[in-house]
Amino acid sequence: MTGYYAPPGGLPPQTALMTQRAVFTEAYAFIPKGCFSDIVTSYLPGWSKTRLWLIARPMTGFSETFSQYVMEVAPGGGSDAPDPESGAEHWLFFTGGLATLTIGGEGHEMEAGSYAYIPPGARWTLLAEGGAPARFHWLRKLYEPAPGVAVPEATVINERDLAPVPMPDTEGRWATTRFVDPADVRHDAHVNIVTFQPGGLIPFEETHVMEHGLYVLEGKAVYKLNRDWVEVEAGDFMWLRAYCPQACYAAGPGPFRYLLYKDVNRHAKLRGPGAFGR
Repeated sequence: MTGYYAPPGGLPPQTALMTQRAVFTEAYAFIPKGCFSDIVTSYLPGWSKTRLWLIARPMTGFSETFSQYVMEVAPGGGSDAPDPESGAEHWLFFTGGLATLTIGGEGHEMEAGSYAYIPPGARWTLLAEGGAPARFHWLRKLYEPAPGVAVPEATVINERDLAPVPMPDTEGRWATTRFVDPADVRHDAHVNIVTFQPGGLIPFEETHVMEHGLYVLEGKAVYKLNRDWVEVEAGDFMWLRAYCPQACYAAGPGPFRYLLYKDVNRHAKLRGPGAFGR
């Protein structure tokens, strides 16, 4: 773990080539780091001294379960009412700066590597502190309750306090930092960090019902997305709908790491929006 990429903003010079790697397909979207310019930032009601890059939102027929923001909160900024959607659960992962996150009246000091899970209905606030902007990823999803299953409690931890769990038979070349127990069915989605050492790979095309958001925190690789091999590097974002085949080869000189969202642990919907029945 050597660092976390965060977009610096700004605009490319008028002399820059406009051709980059950005693409939107029927199965995935790829947003390279060069697209994170000032002109695509936005602001949120209830947040002060804050801007964001909104990089994923539910889209019918594509990825339907979550939204993802790349947040930049100037010192002294933040919110006492971050989200009016009471049914949403939240994941925050910090890539830089300092902030105080208060959940249910309990304060937590957040810095690079800090992770927070905030359950639906929890009262929370955030205040950026220090001399530089607080930078973090904010993922949101409507929580799906299950009969007889309690809502998870809030979790705050730093990545440095967790040991990555190697995938079987990979000799540690492919490992996952898990912030909650994957067998805990109270959670209907996971946000993890996946790390590949140089030469590590996903040795088959993963093809599954889970949606993904993958933001590259460090390093470079070639990533198989549906039919395409795509060069990726720190600062790039990959957004995958269900059943988009994926594979990876970490071809760079150092570790390749990304923040990963996936929905898990719930029955497939048979009725209502996103389902066949009515």
